[in-house]
Amino acid sequence: MEKYVESNKSASTLKKEGERQPSKRVNIVSLKLVKESSLLYQDRCIRSPEDGHSLLQEYLGEVDREHFVVIALDTKNQPTSINTCHIGSLNASIVHPREVMKPAILSNAASVILGHNHPSGHPEPSQEDIQVTNRITEAGRILGIDVLDHIIIGDNRFVSLKEKGYL
Repeated sequence: MEKYVESNKSASTLKKEGERQPSKRVNIVSLKLVKESSLLYQDRCIRSPEDGHSLLQEYLGEVDREHFVVIALDTKNQPTSINTCHIGSLNASIVHPREVMKPAILSNAASVILGHNHPSGHPEPSQEDIQVTNRITEAGRILGIDVLDHIIIGDNRFVSLKEKGYL
């Protein structure tokens, strides 16, 4: 049987063959989503970027910092959960695909809609918005979770990256 070698230690600190190390305690865990609250979505199903904007606007309201949100959808494009993956500063939000896909996986999502707000009120996508969308879309493709759109909301306006041709 092939042995695993600890890659983060130097050769001088590795134990000699056959020398025993003390036992290691391994945590046994379970993962689950915890419902914090809910909102009533009248349309039941998201059929267009306008529907996605409406739900995001209702969820985010008038937040003063950038919030990056993932809306998990079932096979009929009905939202099953909304999760704020990251809260950024006034003009930036660092988002990693694993934080976006984690609630999607736990929600058994068939697809997701990404969304975030621009507190400046101008919803035009930045180069970083486009790049992070591409990274998350690729991660979703690997996991079998489609990214249907990325909607950026501003002052009573929004931009759909799908409509702009970025997805």
